[in-house]
Amino acid sequence: MTTAIAHLGPSGTYAEAAALIFTKGFVTETAQEAILCPYPSIAQTMEAVAQGEAQLAVVPIENSIEGSVTMTMDALWRLDKLQIRQSLVLPIDHALLSQASQLEAIRRVYSHPQALAQCQQWLDIHLPKAQRIATHSTTEALQHLDEDSTIAAIASQRAAQLYNLPILNCPLNDYPDNCTRFLVLGLDPSPGGTHTSLAFSVQANQPGVLLKPLQVFAERSINMSRIESRPTKRSLGDYVFFVDLEADARLAKTQAALAELSTCTETLKTFGSYNVVSP
Repeated sequence: MTTAIAHLGPSGTYAEAAALIFTKGFVTETAQEAILCPYPSIAQTMEAVAQGEAQLAVVPIENSIEGSVTMTMDALWRLDKLQIRQSLVLPIDHALLSQASQLEAIRRVYSHPQALAQCQQWLDIHLPKAQRIATHSTTEALQHLDEDSTIAAIASQRAAQLYNLPILNCPLNDYPDNCTRFLVLGLDPSPGGTHTSLAFSVQANQPGVLLKPLQVFAERSINMSRIESRPTKRSLGDYVFFVDLEADARLAKTQAALAELSTCTETLKTFGSYNVVSP
């Protein structure tokens, strides 16, 4: 049996690097074959699993500098049958790739919006006049670097090796301890783990409407490691709240908390319990 694992492409992205790390452990643990399948966007990567094109997907969910990846959050709420199998934390060191002989020759810098944001201070200092152009991934523009020596891309050192491109500077990220947390998604839930993720909407935008859902966890001494809101896209001021718990959904107190939470929310979606792995 071969397992297809979807990730953001083209080859050389950080998502592919995370998928390769996961695949190594997956193959060892299950004795199954696995193939990596690149997709042009995060949403399409996740939809591939929802539609049965792939069995698993590896997508970024949170960066230590720029925070949450909103495209992943929105797709997770929309494709609510997806379950989190594992979380993987990957160190990120951005590199500037270009055929330019010196920085002063660079007129445009391409990369994923997250990568551009994670390097904005460096760009402000060293390439203040260069236009910053967002792409779907950190590797999307690499095939064009050989055609124009006035353009550059922010990508990984591994991407530079894969595409045989020179590195002008590394690392570029504004903060040294830059890391991204990835999710491994599938249709089947994991057996359990140290963390549980969920999302919910509330019935009305009024004072105290969020207090009761939060009390559900506080009263049971369940710690929330992350809470963030995203617009429902129904109307201005209407939000979905994403929560990560340091708890296993198999525990009785977690099950009791989720049961009570369902009574004080409009819609509750649980994405499963899982372990967080740092290579």
